[in-house]
Amino acid sequence: MDTTAVDPGAAAEADPPHLGGHADEPHESSFNDRLNWLRAGVLGANDGIVSVAATVLGVAGATTDRTAIMVAGVAALAAGALSMAAGEYVSVSTQRDSEEALLAKERRELKEDPEDELAELAGLYVEKGLDPDLALRVARQLTAKDALAAHAEVELGIDPDDLTSPWNAALASMVAFTLGALLPLCTILFVTPDLRVVVTVAAVTAALALTGWASARFGYGAVGRAVRRNMLGGLLAMVVTHLIGQALGTQI
Repeated sequence: MDTTAVDPGAAAEADPPHLGGHADEPHESSFNDRLNWLRAGVLGANDGIVSVAATVLGVAGATTDRTAIMVAGVAALAAGALSMAAGEYVSVSTQRDSEEALLAKERRELKEDPEDELAELAGLYVEKGLDPDLALRVARQLTAKDALAAHAEVELGIDPDDLTSPWNAALASMVAFTLGALLPLCTILFVTPDLRVVVTVAAVTAALALTGWASARFGYGAVGRAVRRNMLGGLLAMVVTHLIGQALGTQI
């Protein structure tokens, strides 16, 4: 039997550990970017599906006139898409303005008092669990490479080279809303009057299940909960608006 002792240190040198993350595991920079696009896309699509479906089903509850339903649906689509785009643009612009102001403040502090900023960065790494000597060495190396990026990441949670674009968010939200809205609009317009409500509700429910699955799949959430949440919310909106349309239609 070979009883030769193995030096763990020598083994580690001979076979160093693989550095880097798992390919299927989300990491901060790519994950944050994915969440921003996911949020705009899923919210836009869901709002388009639900709001336009609720609008056309509400009108269909009051009248069977195809032109009235079409006008209401197209108006809801246009208003909703523009509203979503404007809302996303304002929201993301406000966020970006705040991030740029914080980065400008950090640049000024790094220029005026670099030693205190270095000590602050080292202190933040100590709070994360590094011992003081190692924290100072890490802070020095990262400061030498890119001081602003190092401080922005640890202090602010911001990547200075990857700020969210308000135009991209607005466009993504508008396109997603429009694509989602086209489903109930086309369904209710091209199905015979006696089946249009049932077919539209079925199509919208299936679409909401799909967007719920997509949001959970790409956002690493619980699939079942996301699907149920989407479907129940959409069904409630459609039932309520259709009943309101029926009630108002009997009074006209």
